[in-house]
Amino acid sequence: MDQQKVRKLLQEALDENESLFLIDIEFLAGSKIKVTVDGDAGVPLSECVRISRNIEHNLDREEEDFSLEVTTPDIAAPLKMKRQYKKNINRILKVKTEIEAFEGTLKEVSEEGITLHWKVREAKPIGKGKHTVEKSATLPYEDIKEAKVKIVF
Repeated sequence: MDQQKVRKLLQEALDENESLFLIDIEFLAGSKIKVTVDGDAGVPLSECVRISRNIEHNLDREEEDFSLEVTTPDIAAPLKMKRQYKKNINRILKVKTEIEAFEGTLKEVSEEGITLHWKVREAKPIGKGKHTVEKSATLPYEDIKEAKVKIVF
């Protein structure tokens, strides 16, 4: 399998829609190709089909048999690219760092990192009882070990 040719054909297909971006491409045993793409506003099925056709129709099955799967990231999969964070602003993320874990609403995304906001019940500084406190954390990308979108029903 000519991996360079597959990558070139994939890039050509992605260049036709600037809102799409590559998450991963895998060349697996048995001439299986798995492409994972995402988009700034999601990825319609028609775009997966278009990308798949662009690759398939430009490769010769007589020369080498292969299977091709063009898919979007699993909702439960960790975020891998900075661009994925932008499309998840105002969603709840579960973020793990080396030191601790956070769960909060993604409010800001910059080139350096992300900012999460959440509310927590804490003991009052004076007197008995608890009160709700708003907290936030700004996390640089290099400190993030894993970030997942929390699925809320």
